[in-house]
Amino acid sequence: MALTDTAARTAKPREKLYRLTDTAGLCLEVTPGGSKLWRFRYRFGGKAKMMGLGAYPAVTLAKARERREDARRLLADDIDPSTHKQAEKRAQAAHVHTFEELAREWYAYNSPRWAPSTAAKALQYLEADILSVIGQRPLEEITRPELVALVRKVEKREAFNVAGKVRQWLSQIFRYGLAKGSVESNPATDLDVVAAIAPRTKNHPHVPLCEMPTLLSKLDASKCDVTTTMAVRLLLFTGVRPGELRNAPWSEFDLESATWTIPAERMKARRPHIVPLPTQAVEILARLSEITGTYPLAFPGRNNRERPQSENTVNKALHQIGYEGRQTGHGFRHLLSTELNSLGYNRDWIERQLAHGDQDEIRDTYNHAHYLPQRRKMMQEWADSVEALCAGARSNVHSMRAC
Repeated sequence: MALTDTAARTAKPREKLYRLTDTAGLCLEVTPGGSKLWRFRYRFGGKAKMMGLGAYPAVTLAKARERREDARRLLADDIDPSTHKQAEKRAQAAHVHTFEELAREWYAYNSPRWAPSTAAKALQYLEADILSVIGQRPLEEITRPELVALVRKVEKREAFNVAGKVRQWLSQIFRYGLAKGSVESNPATDLDVVAAIAPRTKNHPHVPLCEMPTLLSKLDASKCDVTTTMAVRLLLFTGVRPGELRNAPWSEFDLESATWTIPAERMKARRPHIVPLPTQAVEILARLSEITGTYPLAFPGRNNRERPQSENTVNKALHQIGYEGRQTGHGFRHLLSTELNSLGYNRDWIERQLAHGDQDEIRDTYNHAHYLPQRRKMMQEWADSVEALCAGARSNVHSMRAC
């Protein structure tokens, strides 16, 4: 007769071990100590054998029957279920658990509890700044110095808020691993003790717009390399960060559609950025391609064409023409922001042009709009106005305010 759950539950230990039989080789073994163990008795290769299927009540009668059927299917394929089970255990023990496995499990466990904006940002930073560096590392081999170096990479690009999140999530992932027995220690504790101190927010110096014709005129008359003067004008006409420009490969530019697409991995906020190019910028890039178009980078270094132009090149040129402490390459972004905001352009267009994130995280996460048509018109008007100012003529497009 088939065993019932009531019989299994009420079975009492006796002086000697005994078994309660079910069907098809399944039985419940009751030990003198009171343990109740599921056993499957079978024959393989002409020999009587027995394998364990777990302990009752953790493994219910129904679950024990499922495991018995799994074993019988193996027997039907001429596979010894005991040998198969041992092989699986050895393979599992030999498997090297990577950080990515634990991190993905941690994320899947926690993300349903988070707001959509938090979940989206966590996954973004997890993949871009953590898994890309240590994702395939064996858990037990990851050290605290290794994690400090990882965070330093984020701090180096001045993304201090992101660095704080990375430290927080690293610690949480290893704490999760400790709780489930995947790791013996948490190497991500106390990373905040060696965290870089974020500098106070300061505006990069820039001259007022009315001085721009003089600056550009001095630059043209200087002995600076022509590609450097082109770089300065492109910073002025696009508002990109100097690092985004000097590291730009030609493959990112589409001069026919007047569009520059910067991939996420090159952006501070780790999201792709589309830059509309005014006609003046397209003309500069067309001339530049005649000089550096045979190289992968638009602004290759002078001594090594495989590497980008030095990060000091633009600022050094501005220093040589008398603008040290008054204008930097990054300062053109502040000039553009100041002028476009003063002219009443939509704030969202300006912030997207500058590739800034929104301080409202929920708004930022859901606002995927590129505002490309609006920004294209805005940046063309900006470039036309700067060009008209430099030509000493009044612009019918926009009249920029004087100093």
